[in-house]
Amino acid sequence: MVLSFKRLKRRAALAFGVGIIASVVMGQSASQFILPAQASTDVTRPSNPQQSTQYRTIKIDGLDIFYREAGDPSNPTILLLHGYPTSSHMFRNLIPALSDRYHLIAPDYPGFGNSSMPTADQFNYTFDNLARVMDKFVQAIGLEKYSLYMMDYGAPIGFRLATQHPEKVQALLIQNGNAYEEGLQDFWNPLRAYWSNRSKENEAPLRQFMALENTKWQYVEGTRDPEKISPDNWNMDQRFLDRPDNTDIQLALFYDYQTNVSLYPQWQKYLRERQPPTLIAWGKNDVIFPESGAHPYKKDLKTLDFNLLDTGHFALEEDVDKIASLIRQFLAKHL
Repeated sequence: MVLSFKRLKRRAALAFGVGIIASVVMGQSASQFILPAQASTDVTRPSNPQQSTQYRTIKIDGLDIFYREAGDPSNPTILLLHGYPTSSHMFRNLIPALSDRYHLIAPDYPGFGNSSMPTADQFNYTFDNLARVMDKFVQAIGLEKYSLYMMDYGAPIGFRLATQHPEKVQALLIQNGNAYEEGLQDFWNPLRAYWSNRSKENEAPLRQFMALENTKWQYVEGTRDPEKISPDNWNMDQRFLDRPDNTDIQLALFYDYQTNVSLYPQWQKYLRERQPPTLIAWGKNDVIFPESGAHPYKKDLKTLDFNLLDTGHFALEEDVDKIASLIRQFLAKHL
């Protein structure tokens, strides 16, 4: 007698269920019966509510500063400082990969992400001022000791915090964050021209850099597989960039970036004198902050875990598990 397809499926399901029950009775787990055990990984995902990310806002000098927080505050803290043109959103996958063992804080700077965006006439958009607000933020939430994760714009803001409060910084976690002239290659020529002459002509290519195709380029250039990079990244960033008056904010910061270059010798002196344990996880295919900016750290640091990753500017998009594992191993040795 020929059985219908539906009856065959019912019989197969029943036999499968009986097999699982029998295996449990005989001392085998159902998971052993269904699949072989999976290999363990260094990256542990949250298993309790305390490890889940919380989305918070705090007032600093009348500004709403948005931040993400996860993990037990009694654990070592990592302060995550984002780059351009993104926000704390860039850490959305790293935070749950570390929150079982670390306390993580990721703020949005004024003018970025979900924090307040006063106009360039209402707020002085310089890296000194962004660092000042972040310093007050750190004080307001009561951080006494922390490791600094610094990427892109996070480096000049983080190095200002580190040189002003070296006693608070337990370690540096640097991902495509520059502190040496060697790291400013051809990409920076239009910005150097703007620093020399803040003209409309020199401003034009920088305005174009804020267009959607260039925001996307920052995420996919240098990656192993661009099709694995979520378009949510550049679509979200572009939404914030396209807000009225935000272009003037970004132009002000492009112009002020030259103050960071002037401070490179001071930051290098900090590294030599304070010798913070430092992990470098650098996307070696980055055009904005190329590999040439990673190597000079070797000459100033004695305790350095140096890693080049086969990816681009936003290395967390392709290598979050690798970077999380490096952080776990590094901080386990040095904190």
